[in-house]
Amino acid sequence: MNYLSPTYFFDYKHKGVQKLLIGFIDSSLSPTEKTIGLYLKIRDGIRYDPYSISLKKESLKASSIALKPKGHCVDKSILLIACLRAVGVPARIHLAKVKNHIAIERLTEKFGTNELTPHGMVAAFLNGKWLKLSPTFNASICKMLQVPPLEFDGKKDSIFQQFTSDGKKFMEYLEDYGHFEDVPYDFIRNNIMEHYPKYFNSNTTEYKF
Repeated sequence: MNYLSPTYFFDYKHKGVQKLLIGFIDSSLSPTEKTIGLYLKIRDGIRYDPYSISLKKESLKASSIALKPKGHCVDKSILLIACLRAVGVPARIHLAKVKNHIAIERLTEKFGTNELTPHGMVAAFLNGKWLKLSPTFNASICKMLQVPPLEFDGKKDSIFQQFTSDGKKFMEYLEDYGHFEDVPYDFIRNNIMEHYPKYFNSNTTEYKF
């Protein structure tokens, strides 16, 4: 499998994505340093919004996501993967189902559940092994939720904050859907339609919030 090439979704040659790569391409940084730097750039540069879900295929392109001030976990993972591939770090998307245990009132109101699916993560190949990392929660949202920002050191997986600063349960992984070489658009679309039928309109490709 090829985890370095651009694709329809991981279109890192687009100028919108290339702008994010200034200082990372043709630099003396190691692959690990590039990964950490890009992780922080996307984690904190794009505000997490679980309600910004679009089922339009073009909305899941890295070049489209790069133009937005906020994004869903899948959006942010796609953009980070595109950036990593652009700087020579093999990367792929990993999907799962998770449950959020705090600040769930609006989630439950909108989705009918506090389970989020599919939850997007990144798998990057560093120092001879695949590591999972999640650029979902920007530092400002973590501060508001009283959760330490999720850090990545390039040595071990960094996928979720299990507890808040005062010991309350925050995130829980329920199901692992595995990893994919490219964005599995049909799987994502069908997964969302299956789990959130209340908000899916068969006459459109987007949820209406």
